[in-house]
Amino acid sequence: MQNSYYEPVYLISAVAEILGIHPQTLRQYEREGLIKPSRTNGRIRLYSQHDIENIKIVLKLTRELGVNLAGVEIVLELKEQIASLQEELEFYKKKLKDANKFGVVPSNKALVIKKSLYDIVIFEE
Repeated sequence: MQNSYYEPVYLISAVAEILGIHPQTLRQYEREGLIKPSRTNGRIRLYSQHDIENIKIVLKLTRELGVNLAGVEIVLELKEQIASLQEELEFYKKKLKDANKFGVVPSNKALVIKKSLYDIVIFEE
């Protein structure tokens, strides 16, 4: 049986061992809001493979690049915004492709919208 990338399956001790860090480090990252592991009804933290990949990013930023935790938070927020914008861009690309498919705007023509009914004419004396 294979688990989903987002399905929480690892206990904090297993994640700490996999990544070679102390469990307290994971608790600190959670307090800082950098990671959000799932919890069981008994409040036991469970981490998915996706969570582990995010922790690896945090470790790389802090250890290799010297970014502090506040900086890591900003980087992760920007990463989420970029992913969101990429999804939105793909949505609009598909929408445009569908519109072009139905002949709304020919792909070799530009759509020009007239903004005013009035033209300005200047007379010189």
